[in-house]
Amino acid sequence: MSKPLENIRVLDLTNVLAGPFCCHQLAHMGAEVIKVEAVGRGDLARQLGADADLNAKNMGVSFLAQNAGKKSVTVNLKHPDGKAIFLRLVETADVVVENFRPGVMTRLGVGYEELKKIRPDLVYCAISGFGQEGPWVHRPAYDQIIQGASGVMSITGDEDSAPLRVGYPIADTVGGMTAAFAIAAFLNGTPRGGFLDISMLESVLATMGWAVSNHLIAGQEPRANGNENPTSAPSGAFEAQGGLINIAANKDEQWVHLTDHLGLAHLRDRPEYATREDRKKNRKGLKAELEEVLKTRPARDWAKELNRIGVPAGAVLSVPEILSMPQITDRGFLCTFPEVPGVGRDIQVVTTGIKVNGKAPTVADPPPQLGQHNDQVWRELGLSGCDMENLKNSGAI
Repeated sequence: MSKPLENIRVLDLTNVLAGPFCCHQLAHMGAEVIKVEAVGRGDLARQLGADADLNAKNMGVSFLAQNAGKKSVTVNLKHPDGKAIFLRLVETADVVVENFRPGVMTRLGVGYEELKKIRPDLVYCAISGFGQEGPWVHRPAYDQIIQGASGVMSITGDEDSAPLRVGYPIADTVGGMTAAFAIAAFLNGTPRGGFLDISMLESVLATMGWAVSNHLIAGQEPRANGNENPTSAPSGAFEAQGGLINIAANKDEQWVHLTDHLGLAHLRDRPEYATREDRKKNRKGLKAELEEVLKTRPARDWAKELNRIGVPAGAVLSVPEILSMPQITDRGFLCTFPEVPGVGRDIQVVTTGIKVNGKAPTVADPPPQLGQHNDQVWRELGLSGCDMENLKNSGAI
C-alpha cells in the first residue's frame, strides 16, 4: 500500500512522549524516521514503564509504545565531530523534530537558523511545554504540569475529587498529534519549509474549545461535572447491575425511547423533566429514578437494547476489556512483532486511529535497540568503518 509520506526523511531528536508520539504518527504514514539519541543512554523512555526487566535492558515499555518502525543512531551533539556528522545527516533530511527546552538546540549550534543554511526547505518542529517565547518559556514541563496549568485538572473529576489528573498523558499526546498535523501540512506547502513552534499548553487548550468557550462567550467558568454531560440530561454514566453504563439521550426523541424502554414513560409527564433544560436542572433526581431500573440488569445487556432503538449507550470497559473486543482486534489496530531484539519475546503495540482505503497503516520493524542503525545510516553518508571506529572511540557517536 502506497503511503503519503514515503520518501520523507524525519530526524527524531525527541524524548519520552510528545515528540516520539508525533514521529510515531509520521512513521505509520510512511516516513523514514531516524531517531537521533544521546550516546550511551538514549531516549529516557527506554528506562520507563511497568516492566523493570525491560527498563534495565534499555527497552522500557514506554519506549516500545511509540517507536516501532524507527531507526536508531547515537550522536553526541556536544562533541564537534558529533555535531559535524549530525549536520551531514540534516542535509539528507526533510524534517527535524526536537523537544528540548527552548534555546538548547541553538546553544548547541544546531538550531533552526543554522540548519536552514544547509537545508533551506527543512521543516523544523520544536515541541515544548509553553512555546518558544513568553514569560513561562524556560519553565520545565511534563504532562502533569501542563494538565494543571491548562485547566484540564480543574474540570476533571467531580465536586469531591477535582482537580484531578486525566488517567493518561493527554497533554503529551495532544501536543504530539498537533505537531504531526502541522508537519504534514507544511510538507505539502509551496515553498516547503519553516519553523513550527508547538506549545503543549496551547495544543491542549485548543482541544478544550467547548469548555473554554463557555467562559469566553457565555461568561460561565468551566467546572468538574464528573461523569455527567453538562450539555444534556439524561446523559452520563449510570449504575447498572455489576458496572456502569454510559447513556447519551441528548435528543428529545431519545429521551422518549429511553423512558419507554425502561418502563418509565410516566416521567415525561413530570414538569421537572418536561424539557432538556428542566432535566439538566434536575439531573440528580432523574438519574436516581433511571438507576432503579438500570440496576436490575447488566450494562452490556442494556447497551445492546438501547442502541437497537436509537439511544446511544455503552458499558464502561477496562483497558483489557476493550483491547479484547472484536471492534479492536478485527480492524488491525494492534500490531505484533515477534521475538523483538533487546526484548527477547513477542510484543504487541498500538498503531494509529487511521485506516487508509480500509487498511490500518503499519510499520515493518519493531522499536530499535539503542544505536542499532549506526552502521547503516552513517555508512550511507560515506563514512568508512575506520571513520566510525574513530568517532566511537572519541565519544562523538
